[in-house]
Amino acid sequence: MTNHIDLGTVLRQTLAANLYSNLVTRSTGAAVRTQIELLMKSSERALTIIDFSHVSMIDFSCADEVIAKLLLRASGGWDQETDVKADLKADLKADFETDVEAKGHRESYFVFRGMTDDHWDAIEAVLERHGLALVVERDSGMELVGVLEDCERRAFQAVKRRGRAESWELAGDLGEPEPAVRNALDRMWHRRLIMRSGDCYMPVGEVA
Repeated sequence: MTNHIDLGTVLRQTLAANLYSNLVTRSTGAAVRTQIELLMKSSERALTIIDFSHVSMIDFSCADEVIAKLLLRASGGWDQETDVKADLKADLKADFETDVEAKGHRESYFVFRGMTDDHWDAIEAVLERHGLALVVERDSGMELVGVLEDCERRAFQAVKRRGRAESWELAGDLGEPEPAVRNALDRMWHRRLIMRSGDCYMPVGEVA
């Protein structure tokens, strides 16, 4: 079960411009993100596909508003240690606390589809600025991009190969200590980069 959101459609509805396909300016990003959050609230589904296929380009400020805030809220935090504006940091914290009070902060996961080189420069800069990572759908399958430790990348690939596994199985595949592998898996789960069900871990995109 997935909630599919076409960013191009959301953008055109938000701006009431049928032919507009560029995600630019912070105010546009905030309006689009607000619409995405409304669509997500209307669904009980925990997995949302954000589709860039009909978006021509995105600038840094818009990527900061749409992608960074969605990911930060999904992971239940805000970037207290990175160099961001105080007002943006306070806004993120206040919004997160409101979400917690309103709906208990249920688990939310994202897969990003249709990203091209025209989108990537701004998105990569935003991920690096906030220390974030995301799941992107490519022809080869689901991949992680952004700020990650090597152990997390290896653990993610092991999860992809297995499809669904416990930490001791993945540690055996990787030839690494189970506690270290479990810690890497839990970090990725807290960042909503993989799913967890009981003691088992699985890729987010496997159910997309």
